[in-house]
Amino acid sequence: MKENYCLQAALVCLSMLYHSQAFALERRSHLRPSFHGHHEKGKEGQVLQRSKRGWVWNQFFVIEEYTGPDPVLVGRLHSDTDSGDGNIKYILSGEGAGTIFVIDDKSGNIHATKTLDREERAQYTLMAQAVDRDTNRPLEPPSEFIVKVQDINDNPPEFLHETYHANVPERSNVGTSVIQVTASDADDPTYGNSAKLVYSILEGQPYFSVEAQTGIIRTALPNMDREAKEEYHVVIQAKDMGGHMGGLSGTTKVTITLTDVNDNPPKFPQSVYQMSVSEAAVPGEEVGRLKAKDPDIGENGLVTYNIVDGDGIELFEITTDYETQEGVVKLKKPVDFETKRAYNLKVEAANVHIDPKFISNGPFKDTVTVKIAVEDADEPPMFLAPSYIHEVQENAAAGTVVGRVHAKDPDAANSPIRYSIDRHTDLDRFFTINPEDGFIKTTKPLDREETAWLNISVFAAEIHNRHQEAKVPVAIRILDVNDNAPKFAAHYEGFICESDQTKPLSNQPIVTVSADDQDDTANGPRFIFSLPPEIIHNPNFTVRDNRDNTAGVYARRGGFSRQKQDFYLLPIVISDGGIPPMSSTNTLTIKVCGCDVNGVLLSCNAEAYILNAGLSTGALIAILACIVILLVIVVLFVTLRRQKKEPLIVFEEEDVRENIITYDDEGGGEEDTEAFDIATLQNPDGINGFIPRKDIKPEYQYMPRPGLRPAPNSVDVDDFINTRIQEADNDPTAPPYDSIQIYGYEGRGSVAGSLSSLESATTDSDLDYDYLQNWGPRFKKLADLYGSKDTFDDDS
Repeated sequence: MKENYCLQAALVCLSMLYHSQAFALERRSHLRPSFHGHHEKGKEGQVLQRSKRGWVWNQFFVIEEYTGPDPVLVGRLHSDTDSGDGNIKYILSGEGAGTIFVIDDKSGNIHATKTLDREERAQYTLMAQAVDRDTNRPLEPPSEFIVKVQDINDNPPEFLHETYHANVPERSNVGTSVIQVTASDADDPTYGNSAKLVYSILEGQPYFSVEAQTGIIRTALPNMDREAKEEYHVVIQAKDMGGHMGGLSGTTKVTITLTDVNDNPPKFPQSVYQMSVSEAAVPGEEVGRLKAKDPDIGENGLVTYNIVDGDGIELFEITTDYETQEGVVKLKKPVDFETKRAYNLKVEAANVHIDPKFISNGPFKDTVTVKIAVEDADEPPMFLAPSYIHEVQENAAAGTVVGRVHAKDPDAANSPIRYSIDRHTDLDRFFTINPEDGFIKTTKPLDREETAWLNISVFAAEIHNRHQEAKVPVAIRILDVNDNAPKFAAHYEGFICESDQTKPLSNQPIVTVSADDQDDTANGPRFIFSLPPEIIHNPNFTVRDNRDNTAGVYARRGGFSRQKQDFYLLPIVISDGGIPPMSSTNTLTIKVCGCDVNGVLLSCNAEAYILNAGLSTGALIAILACIVILLVIVVLFVTLRRQKKEPLIVFEEEDVRENIITYDDEGGGEEDTEAFDIATLQNPDGINGFIPRKDIKPEYQYMPRPGLRPAPNSVDVDDFINTRIQEADNDPTAPPYDSIQIYGYEGRGSVAGSLSSLESATTDSDLDYDYLQNWGPRFKKLADLYGSKDTFDDDS
């Protein structure tokens, strides 16, 4: 700190010396005769006249952060016309004139009155002028000059970030660039060395270094290993004044992380792995796991496993679990203890990604021997086939043999086998099985039209160990037998138009029919359509087989009439192509209908043809019934109108519930009975002692009981309220509907006393409210309440 103060004092002295020399040179330059104009040759020999300058000065300088007791002399202004008699007045204007910079109007000396900071403002532009002190006439043209604030080293370097984070690959060469840190100094970089920074490393040697001029951090040691140390903390310093003594400094922290490269091969922690597998294991079952360790991380640490040799290479396989980086040995094919009891495998672990830079560190792989022992197990029976398919004809008698399943015990004991059907797959118990030989038989005739295939499961279990069992699916196909006759594929109806005998017959069929057969296609189509033999020569209609499983029905004659017969029933025989064939007789209904001249159907109803042109009897009866109903409705409406009663609640203007009565009087409290007439609270309709009931008509006139109604000018509110309550309780004509009657009563002897301002009229008050009498009728009430005492007494 003392060194900084000494440096600042030296800089101040140097600055003042510099200014005094500049000012002396400036004075001498002002006195030179070069101030008068001279000639210069312009273009094409033209003589240019330069205007006369009465004064000339260079830039002024003032050092920043000066804290001396007296104002700093910046410089002096002087005009050639100034003879020293005080007739010239110097004027200063511009940035900071009068506040920061002041001028002696006689001598022209300029002083700085405030401490300046170059980092806030580096220079000020001012305007100087010399005028006649008496007339203010300008003696010289205005001249502009600049006052520059000279910098001192008062700002330490600051880094852009307090902390930095950087990565560099491990095993990097010496001098590898890691990161560049940058600091800034607010001091003037063009003056001295206040802003000249030099970088150095305080912490982090000998692993890293920093370039003094650029701030670039580089590696300083070769072959730095991430597996040994991953993270380094480095402290960088930036110092101004070119790094010399007395300079200011700042620091920052840099965290450098070594990123991983694949520089380590995988290694098995042991040379031999022992595993075992049961002969009852199924393919795909896990046998064991092994793991090669690789200290690298990420994709550099990925390892893949392969079986490269061994007598079990055909029976076992290995896969890689990339989550745990383990090799998983699995059974590829079933093993048999009775055939071979041990196998050897040679497993290799290798890196997935290899960096060519470190290939010399290789090979990036390792091998290990895996010995697998086969364990004996009581194996379940094995069927000779994975599944079975059998066939049986429908309608076959119960006990018909469907087929056979066969299983054996793979163990050396060769235990006897027992068979059974899984009843969850044969809920209707269509089949049974011989438990000893595995023959499957039917228990009832089967219908292919209900189910074409039946799927069951058969168990095979050892006699001595029922838990050792096997299961096999058995599919049974029901073969079709021609046991269903064909019939119409849908409900058919034919329509034929009425016509006379002379009209020619149409070649179009009345209707085209098709058939459907529930039997299989071998026992179904082709269908044959014909008329029964007894009506083969039907005079009205005939059937023509189209030989495409359809047939058309045609009319043999014309002249059909609805008056004679409105419909015909035509039997049609349909035969299928099964062996032996099946046939059925189906009846087709043909209706005779009325048509227009174009043959378009109009009506097939026989009654519509018989009706006359007028209204039918049913229509007339319906019309009369509607008229009678309308008359009855009108009579009922008139009767109800006559018997309509008056409304329950009479809406009269005198109903107190429909009016709002405003009371503008402000009482003097519950004890003040002299200034308020309590009679105004009474119901206007109850003045005469009778309160009418609005919802019903009273059976007799209620007369109030004498003595219950208080006097109009009752002075006790409590008595008034009690009287009204008794009157309402004993009134037989009181309204039955819900109502609310509120009687607010504070009671006698209130501790608070009366809060009414009206009582102030009875007290001795110095206020005079007589002027309220002259304010007009609107203030009459206030004038009566707050008037003179005599007036108040008279009113009361």
